[in-house]
Amino acid sequence: MKTELVQSLTENFEAHAQQTESGVEFWLARDLQFLLGYSEWRNFTAVVSKAKVACEVSGHGPGDHFVDVNKTIAMPKGAEKEIPDLMLTRYACYLIAQNGDPKKAEIAFAQTYFAVQTRRVELIEQRLLEAERLIARKKLTTTEKELSDVIYEQTGGNKNFGLIRSKGDQALFGKSTQAMKAHWKVPDNRPLADFAPTIILKAKDFAAEITIFNAREHQMKSESAISREHITNNEAVRNTLLERGIRPEKLPAAEDVKKVERRLKTEEKKSLKNPDALDS
Repeated sequence: MKTELVQSLTENFEAHAQQTESGVEFWLARDLQFLLGYSEWRNFTAVVSKAKVACEVSGHGPGDHFVDVNKTIAMPKGAEKEIPDLMLTRYACYLIAQNGDPKKAEIAFAQTYFAVQTRRVELIEQRLLEAERLIARKKLTTTEKELSDVIYEQTGGNKNFGLIRSKGDQALFGKSTQAMKAHWKVPDNRPLADFAPTIILKAKDFAAEITIFNAREHQMKSESAISREHITNNEAVRNTLLERGIRPEKLPAAEDVKKVERRLKTEEKKSLKNPDALDS
């Protein structure tokens, strides 16, 4: 496909079809119809029908991606007429392109365009989730440092902080720290939290924050009192998770957070040098 045609089609897709409402990106089917080279609405709706079936087969609700709307068009002598239209998500557009006539240059372009753009969105979502986990891990480190400091300030020592944290793990997981490390295949010299999913990092952080608050609020002067408080808080957090159908010890391990951090830093450097590196 010639470069000029690719550039022209890209401009048409992005400037004349893509719209946003309340922050949600969409295309109108009647705009997409002409962009894909279909002159007849009935021919285009046949392709849309196939795309809806593909959407359902893939496990997605067609109603979430193909939304019926009406469009007002001008008629002769100043009259207006409402005609049926569809609001389409990017995924819906991708499925329509996949079910279109590949001999059409517009369809061939759209198949690649929406595949690439959908992949871009998926990459962005994945990186946001990875960044969220990294932030949660750093927050837990800060909170546990504060808890250690509180224990020292109020009891005169914190040599048993590691034991208190392990008792918290026992209460949260119903298993010891070592048992969870074996389950998640965590190296002996690495913290369990480095392999915990985001929800567990936030759960541990919340329990530790409550311990810090109550240790100060109630002026707990012994490590045993703070330890009991930490166990109670982790048990409470565990019960909340169980009530919501989340069993902490059954969750799979997440990727080593240090690898995630290195990858995000590398990708950030690449993106500064090459804005298109996101698609690689």
